[in-house]
Amino acid sequence: MNFENKNFILAIVLSMLIIFGWQYFYAGPLQQKLTAQTQVAETQQAATPVSGGAVPGMTPEAIAASREEALAKSPRLAIKTDYVSGSINLKGAMIDDLHLLRYRETIDPKSPTITFFSPSGTAGALFAEQGLVAATGATAKLPDSNTLWTAPAGAVLSENNPVTITWDNGAGLKFSRKIQISDEYLFTVEQTVENGSAAAVAMIPYARIQRQDTPVVSGYWVFFEGMLGWLDGSLHEIHYKDVNGQTEPDRRETTGGWVGFTDKYWAAAAIPDQTAPVTASFIHTKLGSRDLYQTDYLAKTAMVVPPGKSASSTSRLFAGAKVVRTINAIENLHQIQGFSYIIDWGWFYFLTKPFFHLLDWIKGLVGNFGVAILIATVLVKAAVFPLANKSYASMSKMKKLQPEMERLKKEYPDDKMKQQQEMMALYKREKVSPLSGCLPVVVQIPIFFALYKVILTSIELRHAPFFGWIHDLSAPDPTSLFNLFGLIPWTPPHMLMIGVWPIIMGITMWLQMRLNPTPPDPVQASLFNWMPVMFTFMLGTFPAGLVIYWAWSNTLSILQQSFIMKRHGVDIDFFGNVKNSIPFLKKKAAS
Repeated sequence: MNFENKNFILAIVLSMLIIFGWQYFYAGPLQQKLTAQTQVAETQQAATPVSGGAVPGMTPEAIAASREEALAKSPRLAIKTDYVSGSINLKGAMIDDLHLLRYRETIDPKSPTITFFSPSGTAGALFAEQGLVAATGATAKLPDSNTLWTAPAGAVLSENNPVTITWDNGAGLKFSRKIQISDEYLFTVEQTVENGSAAAVAMIPYARIQRQDTPVVSGYWVFFEGMLGWLDGSLHEIHYKDVNGQTEPDRRETTGGWVGFTDKYWAAAAIPDQTAPVTASFIHTKLGSRDLYQTDYLAKTAMVVPPGKSASSTSRLFAGAKVVRTINAIENLHQIQGFSYIIDWGWFYFLTKPFFHLLDWIKGLVGNFGVAILIATVLVKAAVFPLANKSYASMSKMKKLQPEMERLKKEYPDDKMKQQQEMMALYKREKVSPLSGCLPVVVQIPIFFALYKVILTSIELRHAPFFGWIHDLSAPDPTSLFNLFGLIPWTPPHMLMIGVWPIIMGITMWLQMRLNPTPPDPVQASLFNWMPVMFTFMLGTFPAGLVIYWAWSNTLSILQQSFIMKRHGVDIDFFGNVKNSIPFLKKKAAS
């Protein structure tokens, strides 16, 4: 077997090992829709409510008959912007009803918009609250989860219309909360207390986000889903399963940062004053069969309101889609520490982030993420062209050394060590590397994974169309060879969903292999023939954007490799190689 074939097989096997491992450990379960569906049943029994020290918790009600029923139980302040709609529960001033208007459940434009926040007691409830608790020794009556706040008649919270809700405790304290929404998904809540009593009052600001029932998550490392926060200068990620059986809240001290929950595409984060020290907590408890999770923070310094004076405290809540542009703008504008880490760029963020920004920039020019992937692939190929050129130059020299290598094998047929020593001396003398053919492939593997991460986790590519039948680059090709691409009314099993683009990818891979002569060893020849078939089945379940990238990359590689080989005087008998790779054509030619 000649060395370029050895190198090619080594590179392909290396790629296969990595990709199969990636598919097994990460990609497999991601093809199922990850929706927060849980089985909950039991009505309220005696139980310990979620609580973060002095931060109040809430014992949820029995599961409501419907979300609409839960929303109808109390008066509400409407929310309406270009990005979100919903309402704030005036009982407790809970932000617990939120729809993300720019995103739908499926690619069908008539499908429902994403429901992100839901009231306590509903299946998969998620809601947020900002409030005040009494300082140690204080006895003043403060608003709680049962407090009924008053909003101006007909008020609607929008980006250009902040709303102030009020409550009087009847004992000299008047509370108001000015709620604003900006930056698409950012709520700002300013709590003000007017003290009309004869004594100073001390209270401590807090905020919490509570999730009821464990959401369905992938459970793999391709992206993180769970409780997280940027605390004391570092990111803390806590899986839901990691807090099961928790007996004490997981508390962390921090100045600045944030705490919350993240899903694949959406996130909720409670954001304190970035200059004030707080105690943040991650909490889990059980109520019958229900799991309750809470992330919260409690200020370490009390807000003291003297008689006849007023005092205010401001906090923020992010609740929405993890759009890169939006997240970065919020972090920079409001100086929120580590807020960009709410997007999971992964361990290879130094590749993933630049690659996303490259795709996003090109998409801004051409208007289509699929076209952006094609253009980015050309740029990647251009960047590695010098390496590929050097690699194929070395491979051309290796071809010229074949007679000398065969002579060494015959000269030392029984002394493998001496044979290898002489070959290494030959390589050194002629300044060639037997591994040179692997380098272009190895260099592109990190690019492949960076693109894979971007396509799977970036909301910008969710439901992003290409052309024709590809309406979502983040999902597999929806066609299948095994129902004749929709002509037969049958949905094949997941593993048989081998669409048009995976087939194109397999063909381009097979053609690329035909640039080199068919190996004389039947095992190697068979491997070369079946490798594209194996990759076709494997990539059939990958996002269409990634398969399109691979097919286009193979096509460019064929052109690039042909050019370089001719440039270095290497003959390419493409059609002869194709004929020799097909057994019945080879036999016919031989006869």
